[in-house]
Parts: sequence; C-alpha cells; structure tokens
Amino acid sequence: MKFDPGEMDMQAVYKLLTGLVVPRPIGWASTRSPEGVDNLAPFSFFIAITPSPPHVAISVGQREGQMKDTLRNVRHTGDFVINTVSSEVVEQMNTTSGDWPPDSSEFAVSGLTPVPSDVVTPARVAEAPASMECLVRQIVPVGGPPYGAHLIIGEVVRFHVRDDLVLERGRIDQRRLQAVGRLAGAGYCSTDDQFELERPQVGEARSLGGQR
Repeated sequence: MKFDPGEMDMQAVYKLLTGLVVPRPIGWASTRSPEGVDNLAPFSFFIAITPSPPHVAISVGQREGQMKDTLRNVRHTGDFVINTVSSEVVEQMNTTSGDWPPDSSEFAVSGLTPVPSDVVTPARVAEAPASMECLVRQIVPVGGPPYGAHLIIGEVVRFHVRDDLVLERGRIDQRRLQAVGRLAGAGYCSTDDQFELERPQVGEARSLGGQR
C-alpha cells in the first residue's frame, strides 16, 4: 500500500508514523515552572544527536492548540533533565503522562521523589536508573497548526547513572537497565530481549553485495 500524507488527516499520519518508527526511547523530561512547580512529562519523540559534546532532543507538540508546560518551563529556565524510564517506574511514568494542570506537580501525583540536580534548575527523578542534566541550546519550531511541534535541543552537562549499571569502560548493562520504549498505541517494550549483530567491514560488505 502507498500513503500520501498530503491527502490524509493528521491522526492517520500520526498512527502510521508511530507504528513504523518503533521502538522509540522515552525522554522523561523534568522541568520547573516560573512559579517553582516541578513538572515531569514523558516524550517518545526523543533522540540522541551527538556525543561531542553530548546533545539530546525532545519534540514537544501542542495540546489542543496550546503550549505544553514543558516547553513553557524550558523557555523560562533554559534547562531540563531527561530521566530514563525503566520497567520499575513505568507505571509512574504513565501517571505523569496525564493532562495535569500546570499548578500540579507530577512528582507528587505519581509518588516520585525529586532530587536536586548538580548544574540545572529542575529536579531529577530519584527512582530513575539514570538522568541527564541538560542546558537548552536550540528550540526549533517544526510544522504548523494544529499539530506542530518544537524540537528542544539540549547539551548534556551531567550524567547520573546508578552504580550497578556501569560496566568497564563506561558501558551500561542494558539488561539490568531495563529501559522502556514506546510502540504504537498503548504498547511498550523493554531492553530485556536482546541479540547482537557485528557491523561488516567494508571488504565484507562489498563481497556480500557481489553475491546478490
């Protein structure tokens, strides 16, 4: 089948996009409002960009045509924290995805513990296996109404990783991390089921290509 997004309603395009770009890691972003309220919200449009220096990005859409708390807060403080969602806190993450009013802290409604960050304004999630403190480097508007988004690009200025997850040479124990990813609809997955594939060398790749 072929689909022309220009001839489809945006809900149908969204279903195609989120059904094909899977699994998506979840950027569980903590921010602080101008009034000092700690906000926490998950975003499955989340990527790592570059390690030198380390940058990540989340895409923050609109809610009924209105700016979300995360974007408003980031614009005010110029920083945010990305917390890793593990299987142990996936239920609390789901709670924070609700449409809570700006004066309510998702830390409080989910029973999570805010921990002061080293460099940035917002708190970290104590129960998260890892967190990244980020300074905003760019906010890029993408698309238009009613489903346009803002790409928030942040430089990671501090990594916090639970001790038992760190292996030799800074590698992370993925099975123990149990990071959760988003699938389509209400579906999720974790890093429990794993396998490895070695990238072929250039000569091997050419040889394989010649056998086709």
